[in-house]
Amino acid sequence: MPDFDANDGLARLPGHVPGKRLEPAFSFTAILRYLDVALVVIGTPVALALGAPVLGCVIGAVAWLAQRVLAQLDRQWILSAAEPRTQLGLNLFEAFGRIWLLAGAIVVAAVVGGRVDGLAASITVFGAYSVAFAIRLLSGRPMPGGGR
Repeated sequence: MPDFDANDGLARLPGHVPGKRLEPAFSFTAILRYLDVALVVIGTPVALALGAPVLGCVIGAVAWLAQRVLAQLDRQWILSAAEPRTQLGLNLFEAFGRIWLLAGAIVVAAVVGGRVDGLAASITVFGAYSVAFAIRLLSGRPMPGGGR
């Protein structure tokens, strides 16, 4: 009788490593990692319903969400660099680029909508950044390989 492998030909989940425990899709750390995004998505309609300037809140929220998407995309780009010196340079370039994106959004909101809209955009960005910064501080040192 030929050898029979019961696991041969089974469909595997992407990223599954045999013997490694599968993590739940929504873990506590994943919720914390994206708490700033959730607060922006939930807080912007609430602020608008309470009478906050529409243009400033929307520009601030869109800019924050855009920079978070860019951060995720750039993380793979930076990790693909072979040399640590190159990774450091790309990391600095990426971080300053995202800050300039946020600063530019605040300026655009102020120029297009006026001071009140600029203030609303800056408060939106400041609030989201404060939450993201606090979570980053509380989560401890980053693990090697770019994870937390």
